[in-house]
Amino acid sequence: MVTAMNRREQIDIQTLFARHPFARVILDRLGAAGHEAVLIGGVVRDGLRSLWGDDVLYPPVDVDIATSAVPAEIRSLFAGHPIVGVGEEFGVIVIVSPDGRPYEVATYRVEGEYDGRWPARVELVRDLAGDVRRRDLTINGLAATLDGCVIDLVGGIDDLQARRVRAIGDPSVRFAEDYLRMLRAIRFACQIDGDLDGPTAEAISAHAGGLTAISGERIRDELLRTLATPRGCRGVELLDRLGLLAHVLPELGEGKGVPQPEAYHPEGDVFEHTLAAMRVADTFIRDPMVKLAVLLHDVGKPQALVRNEGANMGGHCALGAWQAKRIAHRLRLSRADTGRLTFLVKNHMRIADFPEMGRGKQVLFLTEGEVPDVHPFGERYPRFFELLQVLVADCEASAHRAAGWGPILEETLRVVLHVERVGNLQRARDLVDGHDLSQLGLGDGPEMGRVLGILHDRILAGEIASRDEALAAARSLLRGDHGTFGGH
Repeated sequence: MVTAMNRREQIDIQTLFARHPFARVILDRLGAAGHEAVLIGGVVRDGLRSLWGDDVLYPPVDVDIATSAVPAEIRSLFAGHPIVGVGEEFGVIVIVSPDGRPYEVATYRVEGEYDGRWPARVELVRDLAGDVRRRDLTINGLAATLDGCVIDLVGGIDDLQARRVRAIGDPSVRFAEDYLRMLRAIRFACQIDGDLDGPTAEAISAHAGGLTAISGERIRDELLRTLATPRGCRGVELLDRLGLLAHVLPELGEGKGVPQPEAYHPEGDVFEHTLAAMRVADTFIRDPMVKLAVLLHDVGKPQALVRNEGANMGGHCALGAWQAKRIAHRLRLSRADTGRLTFLVKNHMRIADFPEMGRGKQVLFLTEGEVPDVHPFGERYPRFFELLQVLVADCEASAHRAAGWGPILEETLRVVLHVERVGNLQRARDLVDGHDLSQLGLGDGPEMGRVLGILHDRILAGEIASRDEALAAARSLLRGDHGTFGGH
């Protein structure tokens, strides 16, 4: 059986098993059958961090187990449970617990003949040491026994205590095996609030071009995981310093050296402003998609400056939204996330005009994407709430600071109260719709859309409160009595 080679650290196994009782069942059953079985990877890493007082989720959502048992032996021992062979050819299966939670159980293995992405050959082995030494980083190579004693074969405990991210073995070999590991190294540096050791950083710089072999989906996942940490800006700076940014988000680099009016942007050029906004975002934004919007909010400025022959950056929001959409496609974002991203980039300046909009237009803007009958502001008006977050990060990273976002927030609170009184666009449509206008003799076409727009705007502004008033207003408008509609 496995013997803990380093007993100076022991994770809180009782708290872990209280949350994940089936993990104990798996370890117990494998051990009773004569197989070695250990907790492996993140559950051990974060168990130690929790023990040392770091702000980390423990017990984690996912618990991974490694064992000397091969898949057929594991299947035999857990025949009464649902089993998914997600990567059985690589020795990985998932056992589903009685409460429906999946647990990944992987046979110890060694790998060889990589193509920069995946191993061409996997050999299942019976010893933990071989399995650990083929992993990427020392802090991810930690294991723990059934009683919580940590097994450290690669110096991961010392690295974790020093907040140091170090590759296992020769970093050039590790990264050449799978170039995505370079992004993982940066992500973990952000996650543990640490830094890369010298040889690891040098190897990343040397192999940066290898990212061109990695799919957009895999790059996307690591980028978003990095942005989800409280140190997303640090991640972007590391990507830039080590030469990876040019292969992940080359559009950001185009902002370097692009000047901005010093009166509004004393922080520097477009790239420096973006980093400053990200530092602010790290303090209060947790959604990585919103952080990605902060990262891309001014991505259209370099192109806008060229189009405007150096006079100004007018139109950069529309150009930025177009570029954000291209980036989203390259990263294989979902249609919903692509829509969120482009909306935030396109409208990050429009929200500054919110206090000057007519009340009806304000209601339409606020309630775009509204989730009715949900009370927390951020959940009821998710798009507008996310846009407010981008606005705050943008303003705080410039000379505007609170003077830029404060008035918008004040007006938002007034509009929210107004919406509670007059209702949303759906209520406006309930009071009068195209069928009603047809009954009044108006045919389909642009004119119907124009009339409905006027009526709905007045309903949202609180000037029309009932269906009778809406129909009377429609008849008046169709008679050409424009004065009734305040100039419309």
